[in-house]
Amino acid sequence: MSPLSPRLAAVVDALPLRPGMRVLEIGGGPGAAAKEVAMRVGRGHILMIDRSAKSVALASSSAAEVIAAGRMSVRHVAVEDFALAEGEEPFDLAFGIRVGALDGRRPELTGSALQRIANALAPGGRLFIDGGTPLREIRLPQSSPRFAV
Repeated sequence: MSPLSPRLAAVVDALPLRPGMRVLEIGGGPGAAAKEVAMRVGRGHILMIDRSAKSVALASSSAAEVIAAGRMSVRHVAVEDFALAEGEEPFDLAFGIRVGALDGRRPELTGSALQRIANALAPGGRLFIDGGTPLREIRLPQSSPRFAV
């Protein structure tokens, strides 16, 4: 596994990870951060989603060993279309770096993206995005009607 860039290492270091967590990475690109998170959550799991089929293929290839071990999975889907699969457990934490629907570059997608993320998180689940030092937390109300399914 190649080492993370200093920027991605700072992001992963800033996440409040603990063993056994279920983590959702939004827009994971080639999967470098997801592989590192998978190592840190041990018997937990990370699902990396990305709207780019090329990114999903790259991550699937570069993380084949971690995926085969059951600690990581990848899914080709845009965050504003994401939903838990039938029987899939919710996530404890979600994060996204340079995701247009979350960082203001695609404001028309922000509402639906936040709704989809809120619906995929367990009660008390947390969302982190870039734009802080290095991350900032976005509060998602768990019971707000605008976040209902």
